[in-house]
Amino acid sequence: MDKVTQAAREIGTRLRSARIGAGLTLASVARQAGLSESFLSRLERGQAVASIANLIQLAEVLGLGLHELFQSASAPAKTRVAVHRADGGLKDVAATGYRFRHLGGGAPLDRLEVFHLVFPRAKGMPATVSHPGQEHCYVLSGEVLFHVDGAAHRLKPGDGILIDSQLPHRAENAGRGQAHVLMTVARPAEAAGAQIAEWPDWWHLATSTEKEKARP
Repeated sequence: MDKVTQAAREIGTRLRSARIGAGLTLASVARQAGLSESFLSRLERGQAVASIANLIQLAEVLGLGLHELFQSASAPAKTRVAVHRADGGLKDVAATGYRFRHLGGGAPLDRLEVFHLVFPRAKGMPATVSHPGQEHCYVLSGEVLFHVDGAAHRLKPGDGILIDSQLPHRAENAGRGQAHVLMTVARPAEAAGAQIAEWPDWWHLATSTEKEKARP
């Protein structure tokens, strides 16, 4: 198989994956992109080559960045199956004291992303944030004080909270030691294909807050 044919098949696979992940039909995408349904079907099967103009239009309809159409087919637009093992390590979030482990989700068309988050001792998220989507926090150990829209909720092991992330919120460690939390973030439907960085996690925002404080 030559490189052109291989590239066409990889782009077609990504187009089809993105379309199905977004819950769109061939006819709908073709109509919005100004293409014939038969041509789009051939594109998805790798039997036709689209112009850059066509790909730009398709990327816009599917909510993808154009660069995502040229990624390797091994990096799926939507997670199908992802297994994480117990021996996975935690990563530090620089300048915050927080640690986290990414457990799943986060592909361009995924709606969910799951983390194991560790709050440092006597450290909180100093800034209140608001962003599209929903999030759920389930306390595994320790205690967390979750501030949501002016109300405070003290969570102990086994407690959880589900919020509309549009509501102003922040969280802080309310215990004497570290607090471990299982956090699930759900992006809104219209966020499909957006870069993850556009939907910030409040513990990551602590990094920029600390940097702002450090500025003279």
